[in-house]
Amino acid sequence: MHTTHRPLRLYVFHHAGGSHLLYREWPALLPAHWDVRLMDVPGRGRLSGRPQIDDARELADFFLRTLAAEPGGPFAFFGHSMGALVAYEMTQRLAARGRELPVWLGLSARGAPRPHGEATRRHALPDEELRLHLAAMGGTPVEVLRDADLWEMFSPAIRNDLKLVESWRPLADTPKLTVPVAVYGGTRDVVVPSGRLAAWEQFAERFQGLRMHEGGHFYFQADPRPLLDQITRDATAALSSAVSPS
Repeated sequence: MHTTHRPLRLYVFHHAGGSHLLYREWPALLPAHWDVRLMDVPGRGRLSGRPQIDDARELADFFLRTLAAEPGGPFAFFGHSMGALVAYEMTQRLAARGRELPVWLGLSARGAPRPHGEATRRHALPDEELRLHLAAMGGTPVEVLRDADLWEMFSPAIRNDLKLVESWRPLADTPKLTVPVAVYGGTRDVVVPSGRLAAWEQFAERFQGLRMHEGGHFYFQADPRPLLDQITRDATAALSSAVSPS
């Protein structure tokens, strides 16, 4: 089978406070021969009945247990914001355990690791300040930010995920990623400047590049096709360069 038409299982990991719903159009816009899996963290979307997880490594292990039950064949990870952190942590944990690695890793709107973690503590902001921050960042439905009852319903999940991101610290002496890595971001992102995105090159042996798109933190929300076209090119290139199974 020609490499450009090889099947690929692409796992998509969502942002803090979100679910798979923001990405629901993606499977129809990505190659038809790909198996696109839109993942939900526990307590969200299709897993709304499960207890939330506020630790990135614990969440990575939760998803790795899901992967362990999947069929064979090449797979890849794409994560946006919090989802990028989870995808990175999953890849590192697979490598540390000598397990099969994804053929490609796509990281979106997430800065490269800092030794002492994130300086922000958004998860502890008062409600009004947090709502203003989320409004500036985009991605959260306006109704949730304006309606007191909806805010009361959704804010625990938002705070949980922000705590997960802000409490994560990279382990000392973590090796560079050995899989092909592409990084994506928005030119007007108020949360993650392009310099922090570009810094991922220091953490990857096979850095495909930084792909900037017009827009903010959720630069793909109005029209995901430019991003998905780039994902298709990057993941296909990585799949083509992977060693074919004997």
